[in-house]
Amino acid sequence: MNYTQLSAAIQDYTEDYDTVFVNNIPVFVQNAEERIYNTVQLPALRKNSTSNFNVNNKYLPTPNDYLAVFSFAVVDNLGNYNYLLDKDVNFIRQAYPSPTDSGLPEYYALWDQDTFIFGPTPDQSYQVELHNFYNPESIVTAGTSWLGDNFESVLFYGSLLEAATFMKEEADVVKNYTERYNEALALLKQLGDGKNREDAYRSGQVRVKVR
Repeated sequence: MNYTQLSAAIQDYTEDYDTVFVNNIPVFVQNAEERIYNTVQLPALRKNSTSNFNVNNKYLPTPNDYLAVFSFAVVDNLGNYNYLLDKDVNFIRQAYPSPTDSGLPEYYALWDQDTFIFGPTPDQSYQVELHNFYNPESIVTAGTSWLGDNFESVLFYGSLLEAATFMKEEADVVKNYTERYNEALALLKQLGDGKNREDAYRSGQVRVKVR
């Protein structure tokens, strides 16, 4: 389902073709996307990037579309991947109070929304590999998206739920949309947080709570 199809489906389902409503459909869809992307950890929302430290500089900028870290690794001179531990800034400041406390970094923290800090301070221009979660371009502006192509039901009902709030629908209508959205979301979570993440041998099979 592309954005044109999604917008038409929302109008047909709600039977609301008023200009004000139609003009707000992008808001409904983007709010639904934000809700979904912050509820389920989808492989489609992870990306990989590499960069290099500047010697004796313990700071590194975050990617422009950065949302959260999945994994962080420093590649040493032998090509070995050394995965870093996530710590608070105060831990790194306490453990490595001087910029001259240098070596192969072992820890990282989010210094601010645009910067990572590492400890100890890198003594060489090591390569850094970051796997991070990010917010992809909205289907509203891109025309298509992973959700629209692979799991249109959760995006559709999430958008309808946002539209129902805008329209001040009756409680039974909101309840119906909520239930349909939650059903679709449970299936998506089973894929994103379950099948694509868990080791069935150690963690067991994916389970969805039955009410």
